[in-house]
Amino acid sequence: MQHLTRWRMHVAAGALAQDGATAAELAHRLGYRSEAAFARAFKRVTGVPPGAVKRAAAPGLGGS
Repeated sequence: MQHLTRWRMHVAAGALAQDGATAAELAHRLGYRSEAAFARAFKRVTGVPPGAVKRAAAPGLGGS
């Protein structure tokens, strides 16, 4: 089961960074009952919340 969760989070990280997907969309797409449940699982597996991945990938935001 851990392998499946890691794979889901790998897919989710790519979608957040490259496709601009939202946590709510990914929660639904990946079979989580709520956005909060998805966000908790994502942070537990990756160490960062989904919003941080999305913000880091957003062009023109952040650093000087």
